[in-house]
Amino acid sequence: MNKIKIFIVDDHQMLIDGLKALLINEKQYTISGEATKAALALDLINNAIPDIVLTDINMPEMDGIEFTRLLLNKHPKIKVIALSMFGEKSTISEMLDAGVSGYILKNTGKKELVDALQKVAAGGMFFSDDVSAEMMKAMSERGKLKQEEEKVHLTEREKEIIKLIAKEYSNAKIGETLFISERTVETHRKNIFRKTETKTVVGLIKYAIENKLTD
Repeated sequence: MNKIKIFIVDDHQMLIDGLKALLINEKQYTISGEATKAALALDLINNAIPDIVLTDINMPEMDGIEFTRLLLNKHPKIKVIALSMFGEKSTISEMLDAGVSGYILKNTGKKELVDALQKVAAGGMFFSDDVSAEMMKAMSERGKLKQEEEKVHLTEREKEIIKLIAKEYSNAKIGETLFISERTVETHRKNIFRKTETKTVVGLIKYAIENKLTD
């Protein structure tokens, strides 16, 4: 069985060592690399190509949000789990928009860490209980604000495309399904991201769920 490769990024070596110690007896995982600086991690990951990256958020020079955006822009298949001391709402939202698949607090235990790795490796998303509670608060507050603001006008065609994006359809498959060209799909996608003020597919799906566009 192929082992799941993990890369750890944190500006504190002690935390990296602690995470490695938690995973040392978990035979399905292997540590493919580590770095205490985000810029260095980006270089090393080009060769290591891990399955999952565990990254700190609050790092000097380049924070976890910018690191995640740059990483996923270059390696979109890599999954990212954010590590934080705090479950702060704005940071959670920014990391979601950057494209993370999970968000756990640094005081987590071995069981939750392994649960997060297993779920993310299987293609899912994982958020610790504290983070989930903050997400629900943030989504509730955002929902109230949206009710007060003018709703974004999406055409019926754009709504159709959002539903297919949520099903992980490629541009080509969306074009085949709706009998339109791939170039037309790309134009619609750009308009959708602009109108919804989202930057990633994860952010768009989150927007779609909040606005009941996936029903």
